[in-house]
Amino acid sequence: MSDTPDKAYQVLARKYRPETFADLVGQEAMVRTLKNAFAADRIAHAFVMTGIRGTGKTTTARIIAKGLNCVGPDGTGGPTTDPCGLCDPCRAIAEGRHVDVMEMDAASRTGVGDIREIIDSVHYRAASARYKIYIIDEVHMLSTSAFNALLKTLEEPPAHVKFIFATTEIRKVPVTVLSRCQRFDLKRIEPEVMMALLRRIATAEGAQITDGALALITRAAEGSARDATSLLDQAISNGAGEVTADQLRAMLGLADRGRVLDLFDLIVTGDAAGALSELAGQYADGADPMAVLRDLAEITHWLSVVKITPAAAEDPTTPPDERARGMDMATRLPMRVLTRMWQMLLKALEEVALAPNAMMAAEMAVIRLTHVADLPDPETLIRKLQSAPQPGPAPGGGGGAPAGGGGRMVHAPAMRMAPPSPARGPVMQGGGQQALAVAEGTLQVFVSFDQVVDLIREKRDMKLLYEVETGLRLVRYAPGRIEFQPSREASPDLAAQLGQRLQMWTGARWGVSVVNEGGAPTIAEQRDQARREAEAEALRNPLVQAVLTAFPGARIADIRTPAALAAAAEAEALPEVEDEWDPFEEG
Repeated sequence: MSDTPDKAYQVLARKYRPETFADLVGQEAMVRTLKNAFAADRIAHAFVMTGIRGTGKTTTARIIAKGLNCVGPDGTGGPTTDPCGLCDPCRAIAEGRHVDVMEMDAASRTGVGDIREIIDSVHYRAASARYKIYIIDEVHMLSTSAFNALLKTLEEPPAHVKFIFATTEIRKVPVTVLSRCQRFDLKRIEPEVMMALLRRIATAEGAQITDGALALITRAAEGSARDATSLLDQAISNGAGEVTADQLRAMLGLADRGRVLDLFDLIVTGDAAGALSELAGQYADGADPMAVLRDLAEITHWLSVVKITPAAAEDPTTPPDERARGMDMATRLPMRVLTRMWQMLLKALEEVALAPNAMMAAEMAVIRLTHVADLPDPETLIRKLQSAPQPGPAPGGGGGAPAGGGGRMVHAPAMRMAPPSPARGPVMQGGGQQALAVAEGTLQVFVSFDQVVDLIREKRDMKLLYEVETGLRLVRYAPGRIEFQPSREASPDLAAQLGQRLQMWTGARWGVSVVNEGGAPTIAEQRDQARREAEAEALRNPLVQAVLTAFPGARIADIRTPAALAAAAEAEALPEVEDEWDPFEEG
């Protein structure tokens, strides 16, 4: 007795591969166009099929090949979109053994030599079929030289030759090739159509499958019929002919969608302990931490879309109870919470992929999410605090400016402060007069030391500017004469450098000398002192105190006065253009 089975097992994706256009699901527009072209005898000499994996590109190419060469059961038929499947050409093409229908995988045969074989053979008539047909799969993988070699033949092929290309990357196909082909874009298969297809296959296989399991397979396939059929095949084997949603989740490492919604709810309410416990429970039941975070991101996206377009909730892959729960969440959650969770989950998915322990990374992500989920945004908090009665100034303080009143403008939680410059004398505006004075060798325009610093800044000598601001404690100044006490950070040759640069820039000799005492604070120290005073004043503001309390760990990053903001706005504003006299406007 032989152990060899009478017939080898055939996977469902191949067993139920469409044989005719009637079997092809979800591509009605393409089928209609092809039927009209065949009926009117306007069949293109080259086709290109594009779409995601598993939508039927290569299958469609084979159906077209059969339709072009079908002769019918009696041997007298012509080209048709309903090949009989019984004649010799139909059977040979279906079995992949027809000598006149050649399939080439461009992923493994990318060179110009492979295309040369096609070009050399197109001039010979078909051995037994009506047309010689070349099917090139993943055509975008061909090299540039291979495409160039194909162009002339593709533009003027012999009447007995047809080309059919398939690709998932249509943008990588040169436009010179696309312009010579009739293009068909195969769509993702809609969920309703996919579920009906899977139900028919499961019934034909004598398998019992629940609606929940069908929904999970459809969702995981993402519009690919081949992926969906392969998952169904695996699920039937896993469940010994009976497939439930729980079995499928265990097989795919997915968490129960309802439990993911539970986890989502715990996160948005800020229950860190409950969320970690739920995550641990799902992990113990076999859920992959990465899959859980992906499900959380998918739910975040779904709720955001439903919030804007409620009709999006009517998805056949979503059970009614889950749909109702999602609608309720979308109504309750503000969009800012959803968008914030989306950004954090994207970052978390990157971290989990790189982390040595996926579960630890997922737990840290959940902790972060729960920590910020229930925090109000800064604008809401400020409006709330401004509407509440404010306490008086702190004892012993100078009395900060009341919220919303005059004084310094405070931004929470991060407040920026433009570093104030040290007190300066009258600074000359406009470089024309100063440039003229410098050219004449006079030093009288440099009334104060601040103007010397301005000159260094104008010349963009950043190294010297830093040295002067941090290393020079000014003792005495007069035009052409600088006396200073060096700080501990000052370089030994600061006096020499400063004197040389000023003489080079002004054309006049400068006396720069060093003394051991009597120096004022450096510019950097004055700036730091001014910042400390401004920050102390800001911290006395009740609104700032409330913001820092509400956002633990927040700090004042910058402080800007209304005058500084107005000056910045004025500097950024476009200059007004005065109307000029136009001689063509008159008479």
